[in-house]
Amino acid sequence: MTRLVLANFRSYASGSIAVSGRPVVLAGPNGAGKTNILDALSLLSPGRGIRGATLGEHTRKGPSAPSDALWAVAATVARSGEDYEIGTGLTLGPNGGERRKVHLNGTPSNNAADMAEVVQMAWLTPAMDRLFIEGASGRRKFLDRLVFGFVPEHARNAARYETAMRERARLLKYGPRDPAWLDGLEAEMADAGIAVASARAEGVERLNRALAARGEAGAFPSAQLSLRGEADDLLGEKADISVEFKSRLRHARMRDAEAGRTTFGPHRSDLVVRHVQKRTDAAECSTGEQKALLIAIVLAHAWESSHMRDGRAPILLLDEIAAHLDSKRRAALFEEILALGAQAWMTGTDMEMFAPLKTKADLFAVADSTPALISE
Repeated sequence: MTRLVLANFRSYASGSIAVSGRPVVLAGPNGAGKTNILDALSLLSPGRGIRGATLGEHTRKGPSAPSDALWAVAATVARSGEDYEIGTGLTLGPNGGERRKVHLNGTPSNNAADMAEVVQMAWLTPAMDRLFIEGASGRRKFLDRLVFGFVPEHARNAARYETAMRERARLLKYGPRDPAWLDGLEAEMADAGIAVASARAEGVERLNRALAARGEAGAFPSAQLSLRGEADDLLGEKADISVEFKSRLRHARMRDAEAGRTTFGPHRSDLVVRHVQKRTDAAECSTGEQKALLIAIVLAHAWESSHMRDGRAPILLLDEIAAHLDSKRRAALFEEILALGAQAWMTGTDMEMFAPLKTKADLFAVADSTPALISE
């Protein structure tokens, strides 16, 4: 990525950042607007970004913000010697509802999933420090983000599955419970759901291969990943998966109607992570070990993705990453990022924590939502 432009986005009335393609460091006090830049970048990929916020929550607020402001984020992405223009933002529908707009090279797109085919991203934030001890939803989202880098159409299949599942739930709750309509929706859920589960299985296999090849690389432990869920188990059965998937949904209609949720499908899967050297589940490891496992997984993903894409590693968004690592692990992380040739956007309150990157990264001092490039 060589340029990022913001308009009416959170604390930024407007802003533009030009970068070289090297790692990027954003340093400044808390509340300066560093994480807002990472948030903007994360929205140039499918999903709700690093904060998981609604569209309207990204809109700039305050006395000086216009009441009709709509936010927008755009970037220039360099790929294989060509520049791609990518952008997204908030627009209002005909009835005033909030909608997300996406542009790729100036052409409107109807699906945010299309952005996954232009740029791949992975991120770590302080909120993810509890990933292994909280609910399965966060772990699924973490895995899906990594799978986008291996299987770009995964985002589109996941969106198809969610849309069909929501419509089926609506029919079960409010009616009419027309068997033909439900059969059609369940066929769509089966088609998209099997694709989602298969892509996740492929992603886990690739990550495990990369993690095993890396071993205990430097300061970071090795991890082993697996999937736990009925839909994942179904992939290993010899029966016709599509027929069985649809059969389980059909037989669960009354149960799902009473429960108010869909009780079978890849949306209920969980990612299980084990610390290889300690032979224990990540949830039972210390906070520092859990952080190290997350970094090991993200780095393994970046290495595997770069091998798949002619050396192009995904963009990494690492919020407050240095503050939670000791000096040995910080140095190891920086060395791996440089070896990957990855554009990692890193934030922190103290520029000195990034001293090893002084001549090897674009350094910005951020104050009052204004990034200023620091000369080498």
